[in-house]
Amino acid sequence: MADGPGLETYANHTNSSPAGSPAETPLRPPRSAQDVALGRALVFIGIAAASAGLAYVIVRTSLKAPLPADPTTERIQQLIDEANRLLKALDEKKPD
Repeated sequence: MADGPGLETYANHTNSSPAGSPAETPLRPPRSAQDVALGRALVFIGIAAASAGLAYVIVRTSLKAPLPADPTTERIQQLIDEANRLLKALDEKKPD
């Protein structure tokens, strides 16, 4: 195929400057000490806020009032206590 107008190859568009040259890497202005300090402060505040939130959730769930007792559970416990009392009375009456 003939190279005519409008038929350009990839080789015509490559950058001939060496890798890492200023033409390939965009220049960023240097960060000031104030920017670095602000970034560190924001990271610290974020970590502190997450820690406080987690501590709040843990304390809230651990101090949560227990659910009211179920009447069936109370009755079962009463029956168990009565059975234990009767077994103890039988053990005391048993001759050695």
